[in-house]
Amino acid sequence: MTEENQIVEQKTMKKLEDIKHIYTNGSEYWFGRELQSVLGYATWDSFQPAITRAMKSCDTFGSAVDHHFHHTTNMIALGKGATRDIGDTVLSRYACYLVAMNGDASKPEIAGAQAYFAIQTRRQELFDQLSEVEKRAALRDRVKDANKHLNDAAQGTGVEDFGLFHDAGYRGLYGGLSRRQIMQKKGIRDNESLLDCISRMELAENEFRITQTEAKLVREKIQGDLPARQTHFRVANKIRETINEIGGTVPENLPREPSIKKLKSKIPPKELPPTTIGGNK
Repeated sequence: MTEENQIVEQKTMKKLEDIKHIYTNGSEYWFGRELQSVLGYATWDSFQPAITRAMKSCDTFGSAVDHHFHHTTNMIALGKGATRDIGDTVLSRYACYLVAMNGDASKPEIAGAQAYFAIQTRRQELFDQLSEVEKRAALRDRVKDANKHLNDAAQGTGVEDFGLFHDAGYRGLYGGLSRRQIMQKKGIRDNESLLDCISRMELAENEFRITQTEAKLVREKIQGDLPARQTHFRVANKIRETINEIGGTVPENLPREPSIKKLKSKIPPKELPPTTIGGNK
């Protein structure tokens, strides 16, 4: 492998992590048109054969194709208010792995994708083997890491008061409640951390809030303290609306859990799922 190809592969792995999306249940997915660009395909038409081969492989291996490949709309503006649907495909992690395995092997981006999704698969295998407490501890670490990246993105927008910025996200997700009010409602003491004392499901909802806010701040190049806070609130509030739409329990009504810090000290050492890919995210 040439040094140039190795650099491309590493950049590809970082980009794949950057374009990853997460459902409110914690599962990961990617959009085909975003994946197309990262994998070095110039056009959607040139990328389609790889997706078609991947779908055939999925069927051959006995998996439900519709579960891993979901065709959706993608409206683009044409000017003067007109739009056109160019179509897209939502891909599960397994679908992306199959696309990488059925892609153009001459592209260094494909090699990077194969390595990335192999790591992702191993991470999920390890996660599935954990106890409920261990899964919660691993997710808490992921949320902590995600918050670091959100802080970096917020700093880039010009956020001055990080307390107000983070409270905006809590208020959007928790029906207008501030972090302190949430802790009071759940009976969490001042010397404890809110995120240490919530369930795995509630942690997943907060991880989704955090990662999607970071992505929106960067993607839309938000600038200014107030616009950043408004963005955080709107993203979080949209997640709350989704929870209500599917009949879920809003997070402020979920009970507190024992502090994960105390529980982690009782977990025996074992291989835990990595929280980052290539140390970049």
